Amino acid sequence: MTSTVESSLDRSQLFIGGKWTDPATSEVIEVVSPSTEEVVARVPAASPADVDRAVAAARQAFDHGPWPRMAPADRIEVMARFSGLYAARMDEMAGLITTEIGSPISFSSLAQAPAPWMMLETFLGIAREFPWEEERAGSLGAPVIVRREPVGVVAAIPPWNVPQFTTMSKLVPALLAGCTVVVKPAPESPLDGYLMAELLAEAGVPEGVVSFVAGDRETGAHLVAHPGVDKVAFTGSTAAGRKIGAVCGEQLKRVSLELGGKSAAIVLDDADLAGVTEGIKFIGLMNSGQACVAQTRILVSRRRHDEVADALGEMMRGLVVGDPHDPATDVGPMVARRQQERVEGYIDIGRQEGARMVTGGTGRPDGLDRGWFVRPTLFAGVDNGMRIAQEEIFGPVLSLIPYDDVDDAVRIANDSDYGLAGTVWTTDAEAGLDVARRVRTGTYGVNTYTMDFAAPFGGYKASGIGREFGPEGLAQYVEYKSVYTELPAG
Repeated sequence: MTSTVESSLDRSQLFIGGKWTDPATSEVIEVVSPSTEEVVARVPAASPADVDRAVAAARQAFDHGPWPRMAPADRIEVMARFSGLYAARMDEMAGLITTEIGSPISFSSLAQAPAPWMMLETFLGIAREFPWEEERAGSLGAPVIVRREPVGVVAAIPPWNVPQFTTMSKLVPALLAGCTVVVKPAPESPLDGYLMAELLAEAGVPEGVVSFVAGDRETGAHLVAHPGVDKVAFTGSTAAGRKIGAVCGEQLKRVSLELGGKSAAIVLDDADLAGVTEGIKFIGLMNSGQACVAQTRILVSRRRHDEVADALGEMMRGLVVGDPHDPATDVGPMVARRQQERVEGYIDIGRQEGARMVTGGTGRPDGLDRGWFVRPTLFAGVDNGMRIAQEEIFGPVLSLIPYDDVDDAVRIANDSDYGLAGTVWTTDAEAGLDVARRVRTGTYGVNTYTMDFAAPFGGYKASGIGREFGPEGLAQYVEYKSVYTELPAG
C-alpha cells in the first residue's frame, strides 16, 4: 500500500559539495514506513554521475581547498558549531529516524540521536589533545618530527539501522582530521542524512568538503571503486564488507570495516536473575533486534537453563510490539518486508533444527494488520552449531544455549565467526573480568553493555577491520609522516 500524496519530507535535490543540486536522473527513492507500509517521502536516487560529481568536489576541496590546510583548532571550531546546531535538533532527528526505519521512539530518543551528539562532543575533546605534530628523540642523535596528516577523500557508507550513529562515527573524525567526505546513506534511511547536511552547511563547513548521495548497492559500489577516493569507511554486513575489502585491497586503498556480530551473553550461576532478564531485554533486543552488537546467544549453565528460559520467556511475552512512535512500544517493525521474511525464515530454521520454542514464532503479532512486524521469539536448548546460533539474524530472536562449566561457556562464546561484543553476568566482579579477558571480542561488559566514545569500538575476526571512537578512531583518518632533521655538527 503506497500513497501518492506529496510529503513535507520529500526532497528534489542532492547535497553535493555543500550545495543543494539537481540530480543527474529522475530516479527516486521511496522511503516507506515499516509500520504502515506507506510511502512517507521521496528523494532523489543518486546515480554514478552524481557520485562522480560528489567525488570531484571532494577531490578539489582536498587538493586545493582550505579545509585540509586549516589549523586543527579552526576545524574544531567549525565542528563545535555543528555540535551546537545538532543538539538543538535532536528531538527532530530522533522522530525522523523512527519514521523512516521504524526504530522505537524510546530507542531513538535514547540512542539514535543523543548518542551521535555525545560521540561528536567526545571527538571534539579528543581532537583538542590529539598529537597532530610531535617531536621525538631520534635514534641517530637528531630529533624526528612525526606529523599526522589527513588521509584524503573519504567514502563513508553507513547502514540503515543506526544511521546517524554510524555516519557520525566516520564523518566527524574524518572532518576533524582534515579529510573531505562523500556520505552514501542507505536507501531506507536518507532523510536523517539530509538533515545532517543542512546542519553542516549552517555550521560553516566549506564548499566541496561534504556530500550526501543516497543510493542503492550499485551506487555504493561505484563510490567504493572510484579512483578519486582515498579511504572507504563502511558499516554493514560481513558479506558486503568482504567485497569492499577486496576492492580496496586491489587498489591499495585505505579501508575500515565495522561488520556483523553474533555476540554471547554468559550468565554465571551466581548471577541475579532479575538483573539478567532486564539486561537481556536491552542488549539482546535493542532497536527491535536490528543491531550489530545485539547479544542474541544467551549462555547459561545446564543447572539454571530452564529457570532462565522461563524468566526470559515471561519477559518477552510481556513486550509491547507495535507503533514505533508510541513511547510504550518495546519492539517495532523490521525495516523492510525482506527483513521480516528473513527473520521469520530463521524462526522456521530454528524449529527444523530441533530447538525448543519458548515463545514467539512466525505470523503477524496480535492486533497488527499491517507493518513488517515479527513476534519476539526465544529458543531454548539450542546447540551452538545450529544456524540460529551461528548466523546473524538481525531481529528479535534469542537463542538460549546450555554450557557445562565456565571453560565450556568461554569456548562456546568464542566458537563463532564473529567477535564484536559480549557480556558476562555475575555477582563476582573478578570472575567477570576473568571471563572478559578470555572472550575474543572487541568490546565486552561485566553486568552491563555500553559504548564509551573515548574507547575504541570494533571487532575481531569477521566482525571487521579497524576501530571507531576514541583516539584510535580519529587515527583511522590520518597518514603518518616522519620528517628527519639534520644531524648536529660534530
